[in-house]
Amino acid sequence: MGQGEYLMLQNPKMRLSSQVDMDASSPSNEATIRVRGLFKHYGKIAAVRGMDLDVRRGELFGLIGPDGAGKTTAFNILGGVLEATAGVVRILGLPARDARNLTGYLTQQFSLYLDLSVDENLRYSAGLRLVPEDQLEARQRKYLNLMQLDQFRDRLAGRLSGGMKQKLALCCALIAEPQVLLLDEPTTGVDTVARREFWDILAGLTAQGITVVVATPDLDEAERCDRVALLYNGQIQQIGTPSALKANLGLGRLVIRTPTLLQAEQILVKALKPDSQLVDVATLGDRIEVLVKDAQKGEVQVRDLLTQAGVTCDRLQPEEPTLENVFITLLRRKGSVPQLIPFPRSGRGNQSTASSPIQGRSPQAVAIAAQNLNRVFGNFHAVNSLNLEIRYGEVYGLLGANGAGKTTAIKMLCGLLPISSGYISLAGETGNLRSAALRQRIGYMSQKFTLYDDLTILENLKFYSGVYGIPPRQQQAKISWVLAICGLEKQSHLMTGQLPGGWKQRVSFGASVMHEPEILFLDEPTSGVDVLARQQFWQLINDFARNGTAILVTTHYMTEAEQCNRMCFMVAGRKVTEGSASEIKAAQPGQLFELQPQHLQASYNRLRTQLDPWRVSIFGDRLHIVLDHPETERPKIEALLKQSNLPFSNLHTVPFSLEDAFIGEVQRAGGGSP
Repeated sequence: MGQGEYLMLQNPKMRLSSQVDMDASSPSNEATIRVRGLFKHYGKIAAVRGMDLDVRRGELFGLIGPDGAGKTTAFNILGGVLEATAGVVRILGLPARDARNLTGYLTQQFSLYLDLSVDENLRYSAGLRLVPEDQLEARQRKYLNLMQLDQFRDRLAGRLSGGMKQKLALCCALIAEPQVLLLDEPTTGVDTVARREFWDILAGLTAQGITVVVATPDLDEAERCDRVALLYNGQIQQIGTPSALKANLGLGRLVIRTPTLLQAEQILVKALKPDSQLVDVATLGDRIEVLVKDAQKGEVQVRDLLTQAGVTCDRLQPEEPTLENVFITLLRRKGSVPQLIPFPRSGRGNQSTASSPIQGRSPQAVAIAAQNLNRVFGNFHAVNSLNLEIRYGEVYGLLGANGAGKTTAIKMLCGLLPISSGYISLAGETGNLRSAALRQRIGYMSQKFTLYDDLTILENLKFYSGVYGIPPRQQQAKISWVLAICGLEKQSHLMTGQLPGGWKQRVSFGASVMHEPEILFLDEPTSGVDVLARQQFWQLINDFARNGTAILVTTHYMTEAEQCNRMCFMVAGRKVTEGSASEIKAAQPGQLFELQPQHLQASYNRLRTQLDPWRVSIFGDRLHIVLDHPETERPKIEALLKQSNLPFSNLHTVPFSLEDAFIGEVQRAGGGSP
């Protein structure tokens, strides 16, 4: 059961109503998976409500929806784990329970035995699936080699990185060589490099005729699917290719860069009226994105509004809408996008506007500084000569693959871990970073532990209110605010350990900011949180920054990193680049090319024999290729494909995404994850 589905059982008022808009373009005779009139009830709660779906052989199909949409319930029924209340489910022409030997299922929660080795996990899975002993060794070699895990066969699963664990879980699902693969959020907690490798592997599996259905909270990942279905309240709302869904949105997207972001945003938000061209306004790091009814008319209105207010634009340009725009617009039309709930500020810490920063400090004052910061564990250099300078009111991103040193750096900066050498200044303090007085001015949300599982939600929040010294007269208002932003006003009696991961993350964030910290450390705060909740997280993060809080955040989601004012990439404990998202993308060497090959997998395989593997990746039915010297390399690439009888079309340059920039920087620095 997914996070929202669990809470729907606790609170029936969380149910919403909707209508289905089905795509009838899938011929049923091509369907590997066929679903008709699917319902699943938990008591009086309908988690899946009349789902119709066809998935074709060899298709990479994405199931997208907020927590509580019914994704995990649908996966459990397709995997033969749950019985449907009503409806028909056929996999390869068989009822789902009868097709279990033909289906591989990677669940959200449990996939591996952490105290068994890589080989032992595979052999155990193979035994459960009755894989013939004389075929087992060949299959182990095949899939471990495919996942680049062959050199780790004796390592305990518990000692693998997040990306390696998910690759091993995929090996276990593939060991029986299923014809259908069901993957429920398989890349949660996996770093950007490993995530891209994972999706390239999935594309390779579909090329072999395996049908893959995947749920993901990351809509950048969903762009790689052949088709996606947008699920809401147990019903499919829209279904189609990512390109078709974006084209059918009926809205344009404008990207604005200006030195006065806050002023520009305030002007544009005021213009969000029914008769306006403007539909939505969002500030993302160093730019503003505006959704408009018509791109040309919207651009004219935006220019007029900013000119009249005396706001100058460095750049204003139309860009293609994203799949996230499609998803959020759908939810907005359903009235499901949460509104920002103002934080009940006491006045003792943060002030009411960004121009009045914490305790009267200048907005340019440095909140966090590190010089030549080092941390050594035995012979391992976890953080190496790290230099940082983060100001009040700034959101700064610390990005890197798993094991890059991000969490170690944060623990040193907030005084939880002694430094090996170097210098730290925190809120102007350079001496005892563990003092009680300094800790009252800092908030910290860790990856692993913020809440006590054996206390209720309310008991946790009361405990943190006391620890942080919040006056009793203010505690109730702040606790009520945390419960409201989590949608848990009537669930405060629940044991925290019973909460699904996404809800626990929201409560953890609330607990870390109730005392209005001057400095806030957030270590992967949105891991396992759906796209809707992530949007709410970032509204709150930006609100605290605008009120003067200095925020240091780590994330594996590059769409989130775009919201940071500045960021740095870490590789093997070192900082390899720093700047805003726009600056980092603009500084990338060479160009990024996109092409549409007639034979996708064969073209991908051929190009990777001539280029560094990380330079070639699959995006839906297209390939992306990074060339540092396009004048000389592009003709060679074109000649190679033609000589290999691999036709292609539409070869053109596309802008670097932050993910492209991140992977390029990491790989050039030698920090790719296995």
